[in-house]
Amino acid sequence: MDIIFLRDLRIETVIGIFEWERRIRQTISFDLEMATDIRRAAASDSIEDTLNYKAVAKRLIEYVGNSDFQLVETLAERVAEIVMQEFGVPWLRLTVNKTGAVRGARDVGVIIERGDTDGKGGG
Repeated sequence: MDIIFLRDLRIETVIGIFEWERRIRQTISFDLEMATDIRRAAASDSIEDTLNYKAVAKRLIEYVGNSDFQLVETLAERVAEIVMQEFGVPWLRLTVNKTGAVRGARDVGVIIERGDTDGKGGG
């Protein structure tokens, strides 16, 4: 298994349970590790043979930017579903960071893993 990753993908969205959070946009940071096999792309040197991380980022920016979930847990599940279903990723580890959400803590959020590393899609 090879991993293509995106780190600190920052997207502004409406997220939170409090009334004041529902009226503003907050920056959420995403780290994604996505399983793939890079051998075909390495041999062909062609973007068509790999997981296009720019396309993943563009799709997530559009989706998350238009979302308005209350919980980061819900947002994480939806993002994982998009990446796995739309980009054929069999396994991913996703960190969703709502920086500054807790006074005294720099980072707070969730880390989820979905799928499996053998490419069979279980989880």
